[in-house]
Amino acid sequence: MQRINQLILIGTFVPFCWLAFMLLHELGHIAAAVVSGGSVRQVVLYPLTFSRTDVEPNPHPLLVVWAGPIVGTLLPLLIWWGFRRFQVPGDYLARFLAGFCLVANGAYIAIGSFDRVGDAGDMLKHGSLPWQLWLFGLVTIPLGFLAWHGQGVKFGVGQTDGRVDARAAYGSLGLLLVMLLLMFLISPRFWS
Repeated sequence: MQRINQLILIGTFVPFCWLAFMLLHELGHIAAAVVSGGSVRQVVLYPLTFSRTDVEPNPHPLLVVWAGPIVGTLLPLLIWWGFRRFQVPGDYLARFLAGFCLVANGAYIAIGSFDRVGDAGDMLKHGSLPWQLWLFGLVTIPLGFLAWHGQGVKFGVGQTDGRVDARAAYGSLGLLLVMLLLMFLISPRFWS
């Protein structure tokens, strides 16, 4: 049973982190668009595609595009801090999420600079220099790996023989199902 719980935890929490990364990243774009006087026309959060936020008009496109990865890394760190500060059980899950978002946002921006795709392409188009995108990745990716360091034991890796907290495993399954349901329901592709 312990291996099943381990598989459930890892098999649901990693996809949950991917979807949470997209959601938190898009929240950054949305917040910056609203604050800077832009108008959010559409947010795509469909689980089977890359997320995006369409803003038109967008009076401050560089602010809006950078807010995605910046907020997408700071919010998970804030969530992790809150879990630790208030001693919420399962803070290691928040820590893993923070690490995931740091690595994913950093890789997306740094690697995207070479092909000028997605947000990286928009950043370069609106005046960011390639080294700025690389610096973002150079800072966030190692911090993400640092957040992950030593966390394998919580996920049943190593000498733990697959033992994990069953509540965390089934809580993770629940989080993934709720996130999928929400994304399907708010996605324009679901309704078209």
